[in-house]
Amino acid sequence: MLDAEKPANGLDTIRQRKEVVDGRSSLDLKQSSDQKDTSECHTKEEFSDSTGVSSITSQQNDMSAGQEKCSIDGCDTADIEAVQRAHSRSTPSEHAEDINIVDWEGPDDPENPMNWPSLKRWTHIMLVSAANFLSGLASSMFAPGVPALMEEFNSTNTTLASFVVTIFVLGLATGPIVFAPLSEIYGRLYMQHLGLVGFLVFTIACGVSSNLNMLIGFRLLQGIFGSVPLTNAGGVIADMVRQEVRGFAMAMFTFGAGTVSIICFTVWRESYAPILLARKAARLRKSTGNTNIRSKYDKGLSNGNQFKHSIGRAIKILIYSPVVLTLSIYMGLVYAYFYLLFTTLTRVFEDNYGFGSSIVGLSYLGVGLGFLMGQMSYARLGDEILRRMTKKSGSSEMKPEYRLPLCIVGGMLVPVGLFWYGWSAEKRIHWIMPIIGTGIMGMGNCLIFVSIQSYSVDAFELYAASALAANTVVRSVMAAVLPLAAPDLYRALGLGWGNSLLAFLALAIVPVPVLLIRHGERIRGWNMERIGRL
Repeated sequence: MLDAEKPANGLDTIRQRKEVVDGRSSLDLKQSSDQKDTSECHTKEEFSDSTGVSSITSQQNDMSAGQEKCSIDGCDTADIEAVQRAHSRSTPSEHAEDINIVDWEGPDDPENPMNWPSLKRWTHIMLVSAANFLSGLASSMFAPGVPALMEEFNSTNTTLASFVVTIFVLGLATGPIVFAPLSEIYGRLYMQHLGLVGFLVFTIACGVSSNLNMLIGFRLLQGIFGSVPLTNAGGVIADMVRQEVRGFAMAMFTFGAGTVSIICFTVWRESYAPILLARKAARLRKSTGNTNIRSKYDKGLSNGNQFKHSIGRAIKILIYSPVVLTLSIYMGLVYAYFYLLFTTLTRVFEDNYGFGSSIVGLSYLGVGLGFLMGQMSYARLGDEILRRMTKKSGSSEMKPEYRLPLCIVGGMLVPVGLFWYGWSAEKRIHWIMPIIGTGIMGMGNCLIFVSIQSYSVDAFELYAASALAANTVVRSVMAAVLPLAAPDLYRALGLGWGNSLLAFLALAIVPVPVLLIRHGERIRGWNMERIGRL
């Protein structure tokens, strides 16, 4: 109840001080009928979410407790409602904005993908991992059959033979530029379905191609649509897995297993929070008739304008974030080594070890087993390292840089594997030795891949798809182009020194994750405000 017995000069003091602090319009509050005197006080409205009834307070540090606060507890309900209506007509209040903004119903809202049942969340993760696996499989499983393919199409061009494999990776670089921003406008679900259907259509088209040019064209389109799982999988994991256990999910994302697309159409549900809240806001607008209701992520842009705004986001993140650019180039180099290996391994084992076309594909088992060991290692250790480094720092903040220690290990394994593979194949030591070398390289490649992917998801949760798209574009371009030089490189230097040159380059970039662990947070913060406005 307003205290009508306060001295006039005290009220004047409150009024003067409040006019300086807050230039908002004053509210005339009526005294109840048993009190005749009235007082006027400039106040700041505070609305309680739990009761929906406003309380009006005005605080001054150097006034007494009685002069600090004016409340309306004793006012008539009708008077309060009249004041609220008058105020809402004159100046839009914070509360008027809040009631029109749609957000989750608290931290435990079951509609939030973070709160979905474990079975539902992990089913989505394994399905998106399966789709990712199919895309990766299509990019590399073609390599052992390239010599037979070139013979069938009467071509001896070794550069073209490499290009048939790497053109798929060029598609992986092109697709994210379009599909990543589209997933942030229309959601993950529609893009995943579109990617799977397109991938299926152009995979069949590759199988029925009648000449090399047709095959190369369809391989490019196959890669473009196959990029959707690679780009969106990290975003899906960011949508529904909390940071402290996200490392295990990221390791599973690189694993996957064969599955049928129809299962994905049946089971997959939308998981992108801005899309889910936009749909919730649309339902509320329809049921309440309040056209002002909107999602908290709604920037007031049409889909067309939002697409124009979003399509360059991946490139802008590359430009404004030196950390993302550095890690993208880092991953691009080791990813290019991976495809360089794929495009040359068949001929190395056929020429140096006499493997026939029926068994030469087994030489790729070393890479696969190494990759599997890397996945298992990250799944076991990634989250544990994150928790230990957080505890050691004395803070509860789990920094994205805590995802990078295993990247250092992977960075050291890659050159070791290259030295091992190159010189054992050069000297024609038993065939198991170069396969072990490729396994070491595969394990290192996987640790680098998952570490950097996990870092990107943690650092850019809401725009994880765009951050991963930036990474995918850079690494895919490098992986598509560098392997084309492999035949000339090995002809000039041989397998030993050729792979040693690659290993020395890999050694030169080992310090990158070390520097980012120490200084990455500061470097990452340079343009975070600008990135947040993208």
